[in-house]
Amino acid sequence: MNAFVDRGARTAAWVGVGMAVTIAISFLLVIPIEPVYWYLALPAGLLIGYYANQRSDRGGGPILRIIANGVWAGLITAVIYAALLLGVKALFFVADDGYRDASAGGRISCTQGADCVYRRYLADGRGDELRSVGVTDAGTFGSFYWSQQLSTAGLVLGLTLAGGVGGAAIFAATNRRRSTGAGAEAAPTAAR
Repeated sequence: MNAFVDRGARTAAWVGVGMAVTIAISFLLVIPIEPVYWYLALPAGLLIGYYANQRSDRGGGPILRIIANGVWAGLITAVIYAALLLGVKALFFVADDGYRDASAGGRISCTQGADCVYRRYLADGRGDELRSVGVTDAGTFGSFYWSQQLSTAGLVLGLTLAGGVGGAAIFAATNRRRSTGAGAEAAPTAAR
């Protein structure tokens, strides 16, 4: 135990990192369904906030230590969770070279990076939507795109951290330390 969090909470934070990596690989790369990634942020935080205290064997208090454990594990998990989202987005943004399957119309003629991503959005019929927010070229599109991605990363960071605090609160409410030692014998079941 150190001044702020228990050793078990530090271990739980590493478990949270592994969980974030697994969720990112599953729903950003293997089966790219990004909304599932967003929706799992809060439950991931709840789980890791609870686990930080379970791992620390923190039954019954003190409540500030329980919350600190949940915040610590939740924060580490949240930062990695958001960073992985931004990292995957950056990878695909920079590497986009305009390739599309022949059934989708074939390769888009563009310059690799922001220009290709912008032209891909235009080809998907989002031109009017982009123009309505002031996006008219690859440069303004890049600024718009990254402001949206940073906003989403902030959302998943906040949800995961809130989940960590919520998980700690659930742990505090559901785990009271049972008294042990002399006088803690089991009560008689029935009078004879």
